[in-house]
Amino acid sequence: MATVDSSVRPKSFWVVAVLALLWNLLGVAMFAMQMMMTPEALAAMPAEQRQVYEATPAWLNIAFAVAVFGGVLGALGLLLKKRWAVLFFTVSLLGLLVQMISAYLFTPAWQAFGPAGLVMPAVLIVIALLLLGYSRKAAARGWLG
Repeated sequence: MATVDSSVRPKSFWVVAVLALLWNLLGVAMFAMQMMMTPEALAAMPAEQRQVYEATPAWLNIAFAVAVFGGVLGALGLLLKKRWAVLFFTVSLLGLLVQMISAYLFTPAWQAFGPAGLVMPAVLIVIALLLLGYSRKAAARGWLG
């Protein structure tokens, strides 16, 4: 009977790792755009979005940074086949949860976007959960060292 090497990663592992990195780099780009918002760009926003932006406390932007940079590090961990990918995807998810929940608690996001505004945060949380779950599965299967 032949033994199966549990450390052999399927091609899908590499596809997920690359897509995870690209997705999280997109998040970094969104973070950079928010941090470098010019007064002209802010003035061009619809009034509701501008109110949310202006009411966002600085610490909430720190949660945003933790979410996106944690995700990038998690994806790099997958690509480098490192167990610490799980830790960084966990940190990313926690940062994202703090960011999304706080945005609705401490800014006028609910008044600006209503229930429809919850769609994108929900999508982001589901993707973060899937990446964390995948990294845990990869670690359990011996794909991460």
